[in-house]
Amino acid sequence: MTSHLHPHDTPRLTTREVGWFFFPLLLNVQMMSISHSIINAALARTSEAVTALAAFSVAMVVHIFIASPSYQNHTITIAMVRGRKSFRATAWFILLMSTLIAALLALLAFTPIGLFVLDRLLGVTPKVAAAARTALAIMMPLPFVTGLRGFCQGLVSQTRRTGLISFATGVRVGALFLFLWLGHGRFDGPSLGAIALVGCVTVETVLITFFAWRICRIPKAGEAERDLAGVMRFAFPLVYSSGLQQAVPLVINAIISRLPDGTLALAAFGVVRGFIFLLAGPMRNLQQACMALMRRAEDYGVMARFADRVSIALGAMTLLIAGPLNTPVLGNVMGLDEAMRAYLRWPLAACALYPWLIGATHLLRGWFSSEHLTSVVGRATLYKVLLLLSCWPAIAILPPFASGTAVAITLLIGAEIFETWYLHRRRRTLVAPAIAGNVP
Repeated sequence: MTSHLHPHDTPRLTTREVGWFFFPLLLNVQMMSISHSIINAALARTSEAVTALAAFSVAMVVHIFIASPSYQNHTITIAMVRGRKSFRATAWFILLMSTLIAALLALLAFTPIGLFVLDRLLGVTPKVAAAARTALAIMMPLPFVTGLRGFCQGLVSQTRRTGLISFATGVRVGALFLFLWLGHGRFDGPSLGAIALVGCVTVETVLITFFAWRICRIPKAGEAERDLAGVMRFAFPLVYSSGLQQAVPLVINAIISRLPDGTLALAAFGVVRGFIFLLAGPMRNLQQACMALMRRAEDYGVMARFADRVSIALGAMTLLIAGPLNTPVLGNVMGLDEAMRAYLRWPLAACALYPWLIGATHLLRGWFSSEHLTSVVGRATLYKVLLLLSCWPAIAILPPFASGTAVAITLLIGAEIFETWYLHRRRRTLVAPAIAGNVP
């Protein structure tokens, strides 16, 4: 295998370098995650809290699945933009993807296709489905907003000024409180959440676009620039992998919605996903860090050790929230009643493993992307989704053996374990011959 890393005479990567690049992005993801938890906390205080939480959770899962290709804009921009030609090609690619995603959201929100997907495929109640479709209609502009945000974040990351990304997200959190306050009493639960989300993400995007415009200088020409077709060839495996990645919670929602405690399980799973997004989501940035920082083969070990330390700390925080901090965090902050807190205590505790799994997976995804082997990343996610789908018939046929949320978390963690194992095995098969070839 021909490596795209630099020769051995380049400086070694240090843990300090990784930390300076990674921790602002960690803060960024956590503040983004706080946005979803803040919305959940607001919906938990509405008159029909369970229905509002379930509808917003379903709307977010569907939206994230449909819009997931645009979430790779950050990674694609880091890898592709080298000059003005590739700058324009990447921008056109992002615009085309955003238009397609918005059209799909419109179909779900305004046509019978949405009724079929929510009522038949996902199996939610008519009341939850109607509220979710209203929220999806409000979220239609988001693909364009998040597309531009990811593009500008990628440009800023190329300059290694990741602190600016975190600052923009911090402003987003403040704007969210403002939009929730302005919308309280004027909109119902899911609509309030959707309007506040669109508003605060728009504020964040305006700010990061301003930063990119001020600090980024795109040269007239760069090395190995690609046109639109070249960008699409590199991006397509990452795009469909991202879509399949978001199919995981969608499939899990479809499975648990048909269990006896379906509506309660959907609401609880939405809350748990908010927390694991908060506590494990930062580890996804290892993919960008790997692509931006790795210069030699030995750097991978440095990043792996860094990832282990951070993931252990985040896993410990997950255990604290599930256990000793259950009442102050889930009760006082989130506004969940005692029955709901007891219902999701053990599923949330099991998610302490999730930060390590996400970190390992995305470090491997970053390695394959750096080597321009994005097809392996796509296949890993496809196999993971197929594994989940193969579990669906057995769960549907067998009598209930656990709560719906416990089933959801078991499927979620099992799928991540499989993807980590597959990517690790594929990397070993590629690296071992290269190492053997270098032995005299």
